[in-house]
Amino acid sequence: MIEELPSRTRNSNSSGLGRAIINKKVKDARKIQESGMYTTDVDSASRLKSVTQERDLEEFLNTAQLAETDFTAERRNVRVIQQSADASHNPYLLSEVEEKQTLKKHHDNKQRLRVPRRPPWTKTMTPAELEQQEKAAFLDWRRELAVLQEEENFLLTPFERNIEVWRQLWRVLERSHLIVQIVDARNPLRFRCEDLEDYVMDIEGPEGEKGTGRAIRRSLLLINKADLLTAKQRTQWADYFDSQGIQYAFFSAANAAAIQEARREASLRAHEVTKDEESAGLLPEEQIDGAEDNDDSESVASSNDLESYFSVEGENVEGADPRARVLSVLQLEDLFVQKAPDLTAFVDASGSRPSKLMVGLVGYPNVGKSSTINSLLGEKKVSVSSTPGKTKHFQTIHLSDSIVLCDCPGLVFPQFATTKAALVCDGVLPIDQMKEYTGPISLVVQRIPQNVLEATYGLSINVKGVEEGGNGQMSAENLLVAYAIARGYARSGQGNPDEARAARYILKDYVNAKLLFCHPPTEVDEKDFNVQTHEISLRRVAGKKRAPVTRVGKDADTFIASAFLPRSILPALGQGPKSRALDQEFFEKSSVGSAVYAKGVVHGGKEFLRPIALPHQNSVTDNGTAIQPKYTRMANGRDPSDKKHKKPKRVKQRSGGGYD
Repeated sequence: MIEELPSRTRNSNSSGLGRAIINKKVKDARKIQESGMYTTDVDSASRLKSVTQERDLEEFLNTAQLAETDFTAERRNVRVIQQSADASHNPYLLSEVEEKQTLKKHHDNKQRLRVPRRPPWTKTMTPAELEQQEKAAFLDWRRELAVLQEEENFLLTPFERNIEVWRQLWRVLERSHLIVQIVDARNPLRFRCEDLEDYVMDIEGPEGEKGTGRAIRRSLLLINKADLLTAKQRTQWADYFDSQGIQYAFFSAANAAAIQEARREASLRAHEVTKDEESAGLLPEEQIDGAEDNDDSESVASSNDLESYFSVEGENVEGADPRARVLSVLQLEDLFVQKAPDLTAFVDASGSRPSKLMVGLVGYPNVGKSSTINSLLGEKKVSVSSTPGKTKHFQTIHLSDSIVLCDCPGLVFPQFATTKAALVCDGVLPIDQMKEYTGPISLVVQRIPQNVLEATYGLSINVKGVEEGGNGQMSAENLLVAYAIARGYARSGQGNPDEARAARYILKDYVNAKLLFCHPPTEVDEKDFNVQTHEISLRRVAGKKRAPVTRVGKDADTFIASAFLPRSILPALGQGPKSRALDQEFFEKSSVGSAVYAKGVVHGGKEFLRPIALPHQNSVTDNGTAIQPKYTRMANGRDPSDKKHKKPKRVKQRSGGGYD
């Protein structure tokens, strides 16, 4: 008997996963048919996402979308393009001659490295016309940089490729009266954009409108993290900036924040002490005044201690160059007012003069721009109100009754670079995403002396001498192996030192100024510029415990002793593990050469016979002719007929009976 199966009814739920997928495909197909171009849904919040690096396909698609042009993709028309092996594009280091040639080439072409300008505009233009002009000008700028990179083989830093982020810069520059460019004191020339200062002078009128007058805004270079420089180094930089006609100031946001924190803690402790004393019983007024004086002196002493800790120098303030002093927060605020232009030049169409000074803050990411703003706000201790400007993506922060800060998002400006290793050490390229680490570590080894590295990490770095195939100088491999062994970083498998992991930690310490190196101005030697910096680094880490140089036992074949022989003036120092093992085998262990042999002396129950103890001496005759092997026994004093023929053992074999 066959049972009839119930018929399947149509699912009444029209919002399932399959239905959603079908609806999505139909909607995308309708969009492609209507527009003729492939489009995807773009979130409005992702328009301001910073884009500094793109793959070739992404760059091509974004350029085509920016130009609003169609393109045709041909299948089965593939060409393999090999990357050129030009010296400026390799991830390793350049030679001294190549580096000089590259720097000269950069200096000759620095006028071609420009910041994208906002095209001239008037209030009579429609938003669509203005947007079209901005896209066209931005596309021309991208093409100029592409010519520098592809046709002339220049290596550029990863610059910002999103037009929406550049639009924020345009609006900040047009709104501001004084533009402050914040740079890192360790390498000011890397983070300073010269063309940005020219662009500030090109902006017209109080709002940037065409035909309203130019060159009314002013620029200021704020050198942050100046506590990492000594007074002598700051003086050298001051001489350089004065020769270039640049308005500059030295500032330390870390110092300012530490002093403010110490003052807050001191006031909090004073308040708690006063509260406890009042709860125990009221004190006379004189005692209360004395307690306040002690609290003030403690707060001043703590702030002085912090200043001496964060500053790399222990020099007297008397006789110091006033140009090289590190400004406090209040002094920096006064400097803003002094360097600002006359606000009467910024009269709007209604004839009203601006009531507050607008200070625009621009700079690379991670140069301390946010820390500078926080230190300024922490000193004033006033209510901070963030108000949106023309767009909601940059903020105007009221610092005081007369100053307003206009904070611009962090921008990566296009700059020339010698190698990618230099970009990693400068913190421009992310360390966690690097694929080649020997180049950056080699730069660190060149810049930081061996004694500073050993004292900072507590290492004993083994260097290959001339006798072992080295040159007697520390290499990147020596540092990485010593650091990985000391920290216990090993790769899976045979347990070799994990050099890649060690490189990431060392480079992060270098970027965070634990390994301090400061780039000098042009025409100043790097080693002479950092002599005092290295001396102070050694004083700070003096007496640090040494880490082990190996993780194996003393009896292991791979054991490396931590004690070094005294340094020698000879090229072959004999300090390597192989040389020391050979010396130990020859001089320390009991061997034939180390024993005393004479007639009648018996060693180990056997009489000394030179042909037997030293058979290699009879491998040649007196005239240097090699002795054939069959006559070697005769030369050693043995009977050639005294031969022992050892026959193989007879093994028991089965007869095979019983298997038939």
